[in-house]
Amino acid sequence: MAQPQPGIDVQNYDFALTLSDTTDRIEGTATVRLRVEADTLTAVRLDLVGRATGGGTGMRVQSVVEDGEAVPHRHAGDLLRIDPPTLAAGETRTFRIEYAGVPADGLIIGTNQYGARTFFGDNWPNRARHWLPVVDHLSDKATVSFRVTAPAPYEVVGNGALVADSMAGDVRHTHWRSDVPLPPKVMVIGAADFAVDTAGTVDGVPVQSWVYPEDRGPGFEDLGQAPPILRFFEDKLGPYPYEKLANVQSTTRYGGMENAAAIFYSETAVADGEDDTPLLAHEIAHQWYGNTVTEADWPHLWLSEGFATYLTGLYLEHARGEAALRRYMTSARRQVVQFHEQNPDEPLVDTTYSDPNELLNTNPYQKGGWVLHMLRRAVGTETFWAGLRAYYERYRNGNASTRDFRAVMEDVSGQDLETFFDQWTRRPGHPVIEGTWRYDDTASECVVTLRQTQDAPPFEAPVQVAFGESPSRTTTLFMRGREAQSRVDCPGAPSSVTIDPNTDLLAELSMRRAE
Repeated sequence: MAQPQPGIDVQNYDFALTLSDTTDRIEGTATVRLRVEADTLTAVRLDLVGRATGGGTGMRVQSVVEDGEAVPHRHAGDLLRIDPPTLAAGETRTFRIEYAGVPADGLIIGTNQYGARTFFGDNWPNRARHWLPVVDHLSDKATVSFRVTAPAPYEVVGNGALVADSMAGDVRHTHWRSDVPLPPKVMVIGAADFAVDTAGTVDGVPVQSWVYPEDRGPGFEDLGQAPPILRFFEDKLGPYPYEKLANVQSTTRYGGMENAAAIFYSETAVADGEDDTPLLAHEIAHQWYGNTVTEADWPHLWLSEGFATYLTGLYLEHARGEAALRRYMTSARRQVVQFHEQNPDEPLVDTTYSDPNELLNTNPYQKGGWVLHMLRRAVGTETFWAGLRAYYERYRNGNASTRDFRAVMEDVSGQDLETFFDQWTRRPGHPVIEGTWRYDDTASECVVTLRQTQDAPPFEAPVQVAFGESPSRTTTLFMRGREAQSRVDCPGAPSSVTIDPNTDLLAELSMRRAE
């Protein structure tokens, strides 16, 4: 996976795009403002998929201009190389790139489920380069404008705030602008025939629903659940980072795609009669983690997906009670165990991938969520929320790694979390704990023995054990090695003994009465 070119930092993109109903060809002008950060720089490199010889798709660059002067450039393969005469550290340079072509990906031009023509950006992980000249890596964040010229029937949605929207004859001009820097993976437009509704306003932020006209009623109802979710995350995490929140029915290939301030949901997920609360919560949580605090590189994807997964569970806990979170985490634990059985050597932070798409698996989502759940138990709920707020504040509009997140949580909690993070993010797997218990009549005690039976070395973990059907009597054994034993006062032999009654530990667990 190519890393971004060292020595440049894009500050702003301004994209002017013309869409048509008679062709899939788009015409674009990209104005790219960047800062030069190295004296050794001889050229500027941008990602832009070129047109293969004889191929029908790809972009062709017509010109590169700076201050009205043509700049030498070379567009070969998927790279646009711009060669100005000089580049000096500390300079800000602005290049205007004229280009056109038929995107093979990234901007999906086609028809929706009702046969209507639509245009939807779908950039994750690094597909923006199919239609936009960018540094197509999540570590180079920039503010962005989209100025879209489209046939009059289309409504156009984009990142940030609406600057202008006007009609001239049979053409519509729409301008969206985000003054908050974004990674290219979440810079998008959508153009379609939409029905648009404002579901509410949260702290001055309009919460909008954009759905196909055919799905107006049930679509507005589904997406209209967003305001209380947004309010919950604002209360817990800090101010919502963008100018508006649009929830948009789209042709995205994902169930949901967290594009900044313009979340795209699969057209089949909207107005389907299913409970969309978890999907909405997941994508809205990404506006804080993934979009505003962005993982430093793809191996740290759990800082985006694990956060969105666990924050969904925390919203369900808030809205539906503790039992809802336990059910959610139990289901996630089953998925993690199953994934580990099939991929025994894969840690949470995985640097062995060749394509970021390979990382879209259970680990960054459900296991990442579980690591946060256990971290919450380790530091306490109030400290956990304080840590998330501090992490958001420290890395807002920037990028962070797993080490950065750990450092914030250590600062806020006052705890050394090295062992916790090492075993849960760098080691594959989880403990397999087999418990036995017996009742010692003479001493009126329950004797509990826990043993880690996985082939891998033991994990360090607190394990709670409960005695009786509605457990009022519990004990916690802190496992540091293969085996731990505890004797607990029991007035009589309990009807049952349960391991991890509150669903606090990522492990395979069993408990039986000793013969």
